[in-house]
Amino acid sequence: MKQYANNILMIEPVDFRFNVQTAVNNFFQSTTDESNETVQAKALKEFNEMVAKLRQHGVNVIVLQDTLEPHTPDSIFPNNWITFHEDKRIALYPMFAENRRSERRTSDVVNLLAKEGLNTIATVDYTKAEENNIFLEGTGSIILDRVNKIAYAAVSPRTDKELFLKFCKDFAYTPVVFEANQTVDGKRARIYHTNVMMCVADDYAIICLSTIDDNAERENVVKHLKESKKEIIDITEEQMHQYAGNMLQVGGAGDSKYLVMSQTAYSSLTDEQIKAIEKYNPIIAVDINTIEVLGGGSARCMMAEVFLPKN
Repeated sequence: MKQYANNILMIEPVDFRFNVQTAVNNFFQSTTDESNETVQAKALKEFNEMVAKLRQHGVNVIVLQDTLEPHTPDSIFPNNWITFHEDKRIALYPMFAENRRSERRTSDVVNLLAKEGLNTIATVDYTKAEENNIFLEGTGSIILDRVNKIAYAAVSPRTDKELFLKFCKDFAYTPVVFEANQTVDGKRARIYHTNVMMCVADDYAIICLSTIDDNAERENVVKHLKESKKEIIDITEEQMHQYAGNMLQVGGAGDSKYLVMSQTAYSSLTDEQIKAIEKYNPIIAVDINTIEVLGGGSARCMMAEVFLPKN
């Protein structure tokens, strides 16, 4: 069992743009005066260059193209609606924004993976929770330590505590629940996704501890990370806003492994933080500025790890 996957699912955008429905509680998003056509062209270029860079390092990137209809401006972030597990199960998740729910092209994804020799045997479907306005947005909401079977989640409008606990029971994870906040207009507001403030790799974790305002909750998170023998690399809230928490460890050719992040995130790190990361693995930095600014998500959000075993 490994913490990181060699197979990564990514969705190629066909009409990427600022999503008004998600901006309600995603304080990382910004608007632009550029035309939709210009935005899509820039996003597609960034996407293709990221895919190429990952493949150059031996990562098996499996690409599914989005469709024009129904319109899904955030389809580039598949990790929010589906996860893939070592026991050949997949899980489907309830989404906060109504226009994101149409991203769930489960049959298309399953059929595409089957062509790669990656088959599923069962689906755990949590999507009915949407009817009660209860949400849990995949590995945006949940940070999985797959080796130690620990799941971390920061409660927010998109991360329901009770549904998270149900997920942990269904998939046999120990839950670690907390609240994480950011300063918006001088006030503390819930961070929309856990994966913008926390990344768990095999031997280390990158986390913005200062976002966990409650001392007991912060100490509990630290306790679980230390007990699972992770080196803690703490980042500031300012670095978090540059997506320094939104990173993902992936497997490349042979036994190689890398930490994938945006160029924005990389530029925010100190030399000491970079050295701490590179003790364990090299860094792959990708330029995805348009996707970050308008989408409010970064490199980690664009990659859905496929842990299904090969036939």
